[in-house]
Amino acid sequence: MLRLLATLGLFALLIGPASAQQSEEAVLLADRVEIAGNDRLIATGNVEVIQGDTRMTAGRIVYDQSTNMLVIDGPITLNDGADTVILASDAALSTDLKNGLLRSARMVLNQQLQLAAVEINRVNGRYTQLYKTVASTCQVCGKRPVPLWQIRAKRIIHDEQERQLYFDGARFEVAGVPIMYLPRLRLPDPTLKRSTGFLAPTFRSTDALGFGVKIPYFITLGPHADLTLTPYVSTNSTRTLEYRFRRAFRAGTLSFEGAVSEDDIREGELRSYLFTQGQFDIGRGYTLSFDVETVSDTGYLLDYGYSDKDRLDSAVEIARTRRDQNFRANITAYRSLRDSESNQTQPTITADLHYENRFTPGWLGGSAGFAFDLHHHYRRSDLDIDSADSDLIVDGRDVTRASARLDWRRDWLLDNGIMIGALGALNFDFTDVADDAGYSDSVFEVTPQAAVELRWPFIRRGARATHILEPIVQLAWTGESDTDLPNDESTLLEFDEGNLFSLDRFPGGDVYERGLRTNLGLRWTRFDSSGWTLGVTLGRIIRSEDLGQFTGYPGLEGTKSDWLAAVQLQLPNRLTLTNRALFDDNFSFSKNELRAAWSSDSLSMAGSYIWMEANTLENRPLDVNEITLDTAWQVDDNWLLSLDWRYDVEQDRAAEATFGVEWRNECVEVDLTVSRRFTSSTAIDPTTDIGLQVSLSGFGAGRASQRHLARGCRG
Repeated sequence: MLRLLATLGLFALLIGPASAQQSEEAVLLADRVEIAGNDRLIATGNVEVIQGDTRMTAGRIVYDQSTNMLVIDGPITLNDGADTVILASDAALSTDLKNGLLRSARMVLNQQLQLAAVEINRVNGRYTQLYKTVASTCQVCGKRPVPLWQIRAKRIIHDEQERQLYFDGARFEVAGVPIMYLPRLRLPDPTLKRSTGFLAPTFRSTDALGFGVKIPYFITLGPHADLTLTPYVSTNSTRTLEYRFRRAFRAGTLSFEGAVSEDDIREGELRSYLFTQGQFDIGRGYTLSFDVETVSDTGYLLDYGYSDKDRLDSAVEIARTRRDQNFRANITAYRSLRDSESNQTQPTITADLHYENRFTPGWLGGSAGFAFDLHHHYRRSDLDIDSADSDLIVDGRDVTRASARLDWRRDWLLDNGIMIGALGALNFDFTDVADDAGYSDSVFEVTPQAAVELRWPFIRRGARATHILEPIVQLAWTGESDTDLPNDESTLLEFDEGNLFSLDRFPGGDVYERGLRTNLGLRWTRFDSSGWTLGVTLGRIIRSEDLGQFTGYPGLEGTKSDWLAAVQLQLPNRLTLTNRALFDDNFSFSKNELRAAWSSDSLSMAGSYIWMEANTLENRPLDVNEITLDTAWQVDDNWLLSLDWRYDVEQDRAAEATFGVEWRNECVEVDLTVSRRFTSSTAIDPTTDIGLQVSLSGFGAGRASQRHLARGCRG
């Protein structure tokens, strides 16, 4: 009752007639109230003042009506909104808490940045001035009285409206040792996401460029755009300006990223690259996306570590996807950076249009679809024969093709558990070949496809495991053709469990797998009660006759394909093993691939081994024999180690290796990467790249999720 009466009395005394003019005057609550004289009021015991979104607690408050001020004895806690907390020993503030002085104070912004000052002066509720101040986001305790880093300043002004911190006479210290002095310094407070200014620098050292530093400068261009300019200077006379522009629109986004350089690698040349990306919603469910990739020379991207792409693609596409429809139209321009490829004889421009509609035919049942494709690819060369490169591909061949496809599938389940499936397709193709001496006329052909499939799954349930055994037989047929069209798009073939029961194993639309064939497969899966699972797939293809379509492709050529064997083991301890192999009747392997992956809450590891026979048709003159390893180890809340490694067993040397160390706590982030590229070409040499970046937390938004990384203060 006493608290209620004090509240009502102080509310009337403090607000009075002013309540009609201001809707957010201060409200004071206390356990005990004393009236001294005619104009002084003293509140003690659980004292609390509320004014708008500002709340203050104190031990004792004296209200002087003649000066309209609050004299406050601590300990004082002032919460100014959700992001600012001020602690002080004593203070003198106006009744609206917007002006006044706090002594022996400490201000905490966004629960991260701490600013300790001899006194704090609040001005108009917008500016907070701190005198003789120390700022840091590092934890301070008896065990570590000196923070890892701190900024000492004569004065700091916090502009709550602009969310900026202004330092006068700032001195940056690391472990108490002065490192840098700055007469003036401006930094964003932790609640500001975007602000013009310098970002954390990056130090980089490479064999080709020497030691260098990147100092990015971020520029806000309104609420929806920004520009980042990054000068990069290194010891090997490298002068580089990197840039990145981003713009967000109501219906999409646009970005530009690139760099311009002068260096000793190519003296007298101006080196550059530009990557552009954009995506827009153009209405009615359609999306327009595009990207442009260009570079001045073949080695620039790798020399500066911008990208490891060896083929650039610039494209524009319009697409729409619905539940039963898909539309896509695109044009792509390619540029190869590989020494082994010529941009005169490689297809440099491709254009594709694809439309597909799925439906259920009421009179047939099952699922049916209609698809239409339009394709064109262009080579710069006009030669209509294969020149000196002897890659078996005509140097100037251009191809245009229009295709329509109607397909259907339906499954039946018999009483004894046998599943019967029927599927078929009818393809209409018009193909025109230019700049090829072997083809002078356009070709139109109709290609029918049909298949019958039989599956008979067996299930056995036991006390310890469940077994599923499923034999599959598929009889497939595709009409033969008298025409001999060139194969430009389906030169890279895969044979795995994903296309074992497919009507066509050619990935492109220019070639069909023809003839009568039987696809055989056996799948066995064991689900153990202890949590592990083992799956095995075994299959092969048997053809009635060899039409020569797969000649030169190990694993698929001849009347009988190699055996396909795939094994996957999943253990409850998060270990997964996968092996896929192709081998003939004599167990001579043409391909073998093994991958293992294991992960825990703190460690993830993945490794693979692949071996493939050489194949000139796939531009692989040597056997592929490689081992790769990817690991990431979260040692504790602060340390993260990573390793990416690729070893070429055939060449008996490492191909690439990257080692990374990240150390983070509540106030600093250190990222160190060391990478080595061992391969070489006429454009690039083997090189080692070392990168280092140090960032201070607490300035600008985005670090709140890392508060749990705080160092312990036990002892």
